[in-house]
Amino acid sequence: MDLLANLVLGLQAALMPANLFYCAVGVFVGTLVGVLPGLGPVATIAMLLPATFTLAPVPALIMLSGIYYGAQYGGSTTAILVNLPGESSSIVTALDGYQMARQGRAGAALAAAAIGSFVAGTVATFVIALAAPPLANVALRFGPAEYFSLMVLGLVASVVLAHGSLLKAIGMIVLGLLLGLIGTDVTTGTPRYTFDVPQLADGVGFVVAAMGMFGLGEIILNLERVGGTPFLARVTSLWPTREDFRRMIAPILRGTVLGSAVGILPGGGALLASFASYSLEKKVSRYSAQFGHGAIEGVAGPESANNAGAQTSFIPMLTLGIPSNPVMALMIGAMIIHGIQPGPTVMTEQPTLFWGVIASMWVGNLLLLVLNLPLVGFWARLVMVPYHLLYPAILVFCAIGVFSLNNEVFDVYLMAVFGVLGYVFAKLECETAPMLLGFILGPLMEEYLRRAMLLSRGDPMVLVQRPISAAILVVAALALLVVLSPAIRRTRDEAFLEG
Repeated sequence: MDLLANLVLGLQAALMPANLFYCAVGVFVGTLVGVLPGLGPVATIAMLLPATFTLAPVPALIMLSGIYYGAQYGGSTTAILVNLPGESSSIVTALDGYQMARQGRAGAALAAAAIGSFVAGTVATFVIALAAPPLANVALRFGPAEYFSLMVLGLVASVVLAHGSLLKAIGMIVLGLLLGLIGTDVTTGTPRYTFDVPQLADGVGFVVAAMGMFGLGEIILNLERVGGTPFLARVTSLWPTREDFRRMIAPILRGTVLGSAVGILPGGGALLASFASYSLEKKVSRYSAQFGHGAIEGVAGPESANNAGAQTSFIPMLTLGIPSNPVMALMIGAMIIHGIQPGPTVMTEQPTLFWGVIASMWVGNLLLLVLNLPLVGFWARLVMVPYHLLYPAILVFCAIGVFSLNNEVFDVYLMAVFGVLGYVFAKLECETAPMLLGFILGPLMEEYLRRAMLLSRGDPMVLVQRPISAAILVVAALALLVVLSPAIRRTRDEAFLEG
């Protein structure tokens, strides 16, 4: 009964005219950035963070959430029609979806993606509603030592699940932790790593770093990529055949379950869920020979998984205050901007916000179903807009957004520096997501470690003497040891290479 009462409270908040409007804006913008290659949800949310300052916390978070899961929908449309995945998690969808389009079955592929996403989104909403309260209740028993250990686990997991070299991933986390230390020490008032620059006394702004790394960095990379005019598939009927429905059901259900589980993992989310689902369907399907040549299972499974993964990644963010991917790190940044302390207290202190965001996911998925299928032609034609016409507008929005934070030109220059860094790291194949997680979690880790040391009178053994803290640290150590073993490293490298 509590669950129903909470969902009713959430629906009341989500269906308020203002919140419903911002939910619609979020999913529309999300679909748009999903469709346009080079504009991902991370860069878009980073750009729109300054715009949410004037909004109340509930509509702001509903809109930003809508952008994230809306991008999962949008990415599939262009992946199927023109073989251009607008979003990284849609790369897998393009393998079979585009082949179906070339065979004149674009409508069936789009319908499979939309239905799979809606079913997965609906199930994932209920998973969040069921899993969040008990997890938050457990987290309420956490002290400073447990929170510190939990954040260590989050950083280790992001290393384990990062693409490419483990050494590079660890290096990026350390860099993020160091960037988080810039500014004035809260306890002693001593400037740290400011190099006598007054503008750095308050530290590096989260929005500045995120917008530079993901916004400007992506722009520079995309300007390097020159592609020809893609083949645009025609869409006739959007209604799949009875045989298509029969083949879709099991992959959608498997993808939903797999995506819901993977999304909770730190570093997981939509991308890992879609790759895992495709690999699973290829192994269990009776039509495995058709994969890569237009198998509908290769569209339905990954699309269900990426949408479910995108939504369940909200669970650790909402209940523990731990971001599982860069988008969730930005969401935590948005909560902090609005004066909300992320963690288990959100559910008790801000129930309307907590349940409103959860309920808005189902409302948003319903809106996406209405938005995507009738407007297929419109989304497909947007891909034909040359990128050299898009990027100046994106640059202007980035500059205005950053300047408006503190009315400081210095922030614009700093964003440019982070943009260059983002480009350099991409060229060096260093993933920027672990750095962003380190940047977000670094100050929080320092705060909780100091509190733990104060309470224990400087005894570091408090981290292993408390059972929950010790158990979390053991799990983190085991995860690191497992991934460092030669056999696991080879398997991991092969999995990401296949992806």
